[in-house]
Amino acid sequence: MALRIFNTLTRQKEELVPLQPGRVNMYVCGPTVYDLPHIGHAKSYVSFDGVVRYLRHRGYDVLYVQNITDVGHLTDDADEGEDKVLRRARERRIQPMVLVEYYMREYFRCLDALNVLRPDISPRATGHIPEMIDLIQRLIEEGHAYVAEGNVYFDVTSFPQYGKLSHRRLDEQEMGRRVGLTAGKRHPADFALWKAADPSHIMRWNSPWGPGYPGWHIECSAMSMKYLGETFDIHGAGVDNLFPHNEDEVAQSEAAIHRPFARIWMHNGTVLVDGEKMSKSKGNFVTIDEGIQRHGAMRLRFYVMNSHYRSPLGYTDAAVAEAGRAFERLQIAVQSAARYRQLPAAPGGDAEAGALRAQIERHRQAFYEAMDDDFNTPAALAALFGLATEMNRVTAAPSASVALQEAVGQASQTLLELGEVLGLDFRPPAPAADDLVPRLVELLLSLRQSLRQQKNYAAADEIRFRLQELGIIVEDRPEGPTWRRAAG
Repeated sequence: MALRIFNTLTRQKEELVPLQPGRVNMYVCGPTVYDLPHIGHAKSYVSFDGVVRYLRHRGYDVLYVQNITDVGHLTDDADEGEDKVLRRARERRIQPMVLVEYYMREYFRCLDALNVLRPDISPRATGHIPEMIDLIQRLIEEGHAYVAEGNVYFDVTSFPQYGKLSHRRLDEQEMGRRVGLTAGKRHPADFALWKAADPSHIMRWNSPWGPGYPGWHIECSAMSMKYLGETFDIHGAGVDNLFPHNEDEVAQSEAAIHRPFARIWMHNGTVLVDGEKMSKSKGNFVTIDEGIQRHGAMRLRFYVMNSHYRSPLGYTDAAVAEAGRAFERLQIAVQSAARYRQLPAAPGGDAEAGALRAQIERHRQAFYEAMDDDFNTPAALAALFGLATEMNRVTAAPSASVALQEAVGQASQTLLELGEVLGLDFRPPAPAADDLVPRLVELLLSLRQSLRQQKNYAAADEIRFRLQELGIIVEDRPEGPTWRRAAG
């Protein structure tokens, strides 16, 4: 089955046919680093991490570029307001680059915790001012941009296809919020490629049009084309960036290069809190750190992967906790398989083993079909749950056969391998070599068994409940009690 991706540009699923066979060049709009990363960022970058991981699993050589915005992102989409980095730095009374360095490190630290692979290249906007100036100069020479009082604006009327990505006609756009408040604009929808800066503006560079700084939109065009070529395979972003940011990227890029910019556009859904988008500007955000502290990194990642990347995701602590319980079911299946393979084994079981191997292949195929269908991670996880159910059916037996033990091992390995494709690890955390916890838990379970034999069930239950409070889950099985650490 061919890998098909929903293309925002054409509003349909298209087969991935890279420009260079076997190689995928991919760009994703990165964060503006002026505050801590939140669950909305986790939704975006975990989702695209799943895309990159699956493409590489399929054998593609992926060059993944994700920028860092450290200048030019204003507080108003209409080219008005202050630079977000500069404003926050002034509030904190620190240099803007001190702020940027701190929050950039926090961003990568949090995504590392969520098992998100680092991009191959993480270009910073402030490191690519010459490329932006060159691109702006090219647009001026082509008649697509003009200078007005030290600012440079893109002339949207010079690009008849403006609106083709967001599917908005120029005469139908909400002009009210984009009225040209800045003197010199020819059209209310014209957007800034370069902004003039006064002497007190610390984030400023020399240019042919005077001291200033780049507009937000030109940054992604210049950086993506520098590292991926003027035309590349996939451009990803949050759906909230579709207009005006990505629309403006298309216009300025294609006006300059006279051919398609990104061939496939992918947009991930937003995270909602009480029906509103989670965002720093609204103040309704939960940081990634807070989410990890409350639920654990793997549970939080599983929560994101259990939603389709294009779908909105409603955030509540209860929803993440429920996802965590589902994650534990897969972890338990792996643990049960390990226990089953340690049981004394008798000969035989070939027929049952053959049936389990058939189920392994059926669920593996279902996983790939789901991922090939626009990276449908919820359906892919459903295939893993189906495999786990088959494993649990076998491992629940008090006795084992050699053939079934081998088949269970194959099933467990498949579950782990496919989980890794999604960046999920179903193995229990390994205790330190000198960890006394396992020996102490076994001692308590032995005491609990003695209490149960004495029919002192109240005391036995108290041990179980107290262990659960400490993150130790006890399960009674026909062959005796087992325990595991709560997934985290």
